[in-house]
Amino acid sequence: MSVGNTRRVIGGVSAFAVAAGFAVTAGVGMAGAAPSSVSWADGNSNFTRTVSNTTPVEGEIVTTSMKFMRKALTVVEYVQAVKDFHPACMTYVDGSAKVDGSPRGLESQGADFVRVTGDWSVYPNIEPKSRTFEFSYKVGANCDRDVAMNTWTDYSGSLGSGSYPNKGTTVTVSKNVTTTVLAAVPAGVRVGQSVPLSATVTGGVDGNVVEFFDGTTKLGQGPLAAGKAAFAWTPAAAGGHSLTAKFLGTAKANESVSAAQNVPVTPADVVTTTAVTGPATAVAGADVTLNVQVSPAPSGGTVQFKDGATNLGGPVTLGADGKGSITQQFASGARSVTAVYSGAGEFLTSTSAAHTVAVSPADVATTTVVSGPATAVEGTDVTFDVQVSPAPVGGTVQFKDGAADLGAPVSLDAAGKGSITQQFAAGARSVTAVYSGAGEFLTSTSGAHSVTVSPAAPADLATTTTVSGAATAQTGTPVALSAKVSPTPTGGTVQFKDGTTNIGNPVTVGADGKAATSASFATSGAHEITAVFSGATGFIASTSAAHIVTVSAPAPTDVQTATTLTGPVTASTGVAVTYEAKVAPAPTGGTVQFFDGDTAVGDAVTVGADGKVSLTHTFAVAGTSTLKAVYGGTNGYVGSSSAVVTVTVTGETPVDPGTGGGTGSLGALFGSS
Repeated sequence: MSVGNTRRVIGGVSAFAVAAGFAVTAGVGMAGAAPSSVSWADGNSNFTRTVSNTTPVEGEIVTTSMKFMRKALTVVEYVQAVKDFHPACMTYVDGSAKVDGSPRGLESQGADFVRVTGDWSVYPNIEPKSRTFEFSYKVGANCDRDVAMNTWTDYSGSLGSGSYPNKGTTVTVSKNVTTTVLAAVPAGVRVGQSVPLSATVTGGVDGNVVEFFDGTTKLGQGPLAAGKAAFAWTPAAAGGHSLTAKFLGTAKANESVSAAQNVPVTPADVVTTTAVTGPATAVAGADVTLNVQVSPAPSGGTVQFKDGATNLGGPVTLGADGKGSITQQFASGARSVTAVYSGAGEFLTSTSAAHTVAVSPADVATTTVVSGPATAVEGTDVTFDVQVSPAPVGGTVQFKDGAADLGAPVSLDAAGKGSITQQFAAGARSVTAVYSGAGEFLTSTSGAHSVTVSPAAPADLATTTTVSGAATAQTGTPVALSAKVSPTPTGGTVQFKDGTTNIGNPVTVGADGKAATSASFATSGAHEITAVFSGATGFIASTSAAHIVTVSAPAPTDVQTATTLTGPVTASTGVAVTYEAKVAPAPTGGTVQFFDGDTAVGDAVTVGADGKVSLTHTFAVAGTSTLKAVYGGTNGYVGSSSAVVTVTVTGETPVDPGTGGGTGSLGALFGSS
């Protein structure tokens, strides 16, 4: 390079350039790329300009580089600015500018150039002996295709500047490679029916044309929109059709054709008519044959006969002549029979007009059966069921007890069933059911169903229990206590209590509702005596109010008494005997209570002035009884109890007491007076 500010302009690669020492190299680098380099000398400087891909496609990145070198034995030069020119349809890649591999920001840029500035030394004999400037560009969609576009580099330095507008290699943008795919055509294509065809194209742009073909016959075309083109095809002939989609290609994109798609087309729909024939009248339960004709005769399909909305049997397969039939039985009434053809292939479905059949009823014998429990309780609900067979359409059943109606007529359900709930008085009942008949269903009467109705059990009776006895007593002295249960129960016991403490064992309630016992108190004071009735069948338990017995210790002056019991020690049932109790010394009052074990016999008897009391009694039950007499005491006299006397009661007449029986106890005593 000459020294000074001489401006040099070097033309494109030519025979002159080669003769002047310019070298041009080209080759293939990475797959699909076609790099190219140009080397030349200008004065004392050597230059090599390289383009990474001279045949790029839309969207690819192209990188240019410019290498500066000095000839040997010359002086250093400082490169101060480099301006790289590129086609305006290519866009500079931000940040791609580099000097010796290091990023360098742009000083300026335009639609077709970028420029960097600095002060980069290039030495002839020492490092750095070269400087390399690199820039990258993206190929735009608006680049012309298959047209050579020039690129070059200008520079300025400390020894001058150079402009090489035709020194860089040209870049020729290749057409886009495209692919075309025909979408799967929907199944069931028929002659005369519109079918949507759709093709997807890569590498094209909106507005480009796609043609659709059936074999070599063009069917039509559609523009690309968002990478897809569509066309509505209406086939005119049945059979197989080989469909393809063809992208026509443009100035910027190559042509492409989809793979062929074989599409079967069936014949056009055939409208059918269906007609039902058969008798206009019939009898309920009798066979009726109905015929159907589908026209024109289809190649397949079935017919469903219907009575209104209800299917009659299953679908019927048609013969080759389009005919079919069904045999059916009907209940009475007007029947509206239709036939629905299912359709098959190109033959469309159709429904016949209604064929009316007037079905008159046929007499149907019925049987009526009553069921229900065999026993019942007076006044409780009893449910009877009835079954009329065969299940009739309509009618009612009248339940009867003998000749008397039980309630109102009962409607039957669809199964011929009905029921009634009734209550009866005690006794034997004979229940029947009479079906009224309805339409063709004849009347019928059931056999008698017997029900034994037992009387209702009486309700349990509430009871009241009262307790009575002496109001006062002395410690250690027996006191007679009695209780009365009302109304008189048929059984049960009474438990006497002193507060919460039982007095002896429970005492059986007598036929008069009474029970009695004796008690001795160990402590003085007020004692709350109650009687608790246990309850019995039909009678509810009850507890008496408290009877207060005031117990005191005997006064030192009180007279001690002794009580003796005399009377026969044998007796016969049904024969009255008399027993006598004597209190000594004779007290001035008080009572004596006779007991058989712990059970009182009769009521307490007032002691006479001679200290005696008697009891006349008739034994009702044979066996052994133990008898005692208890004197309750009175003011000034202490109570006392006799020794126990055993009485043997038999069913025979007892020995006269004066001839050998002696005295002893009473046993179980009833009816005492």
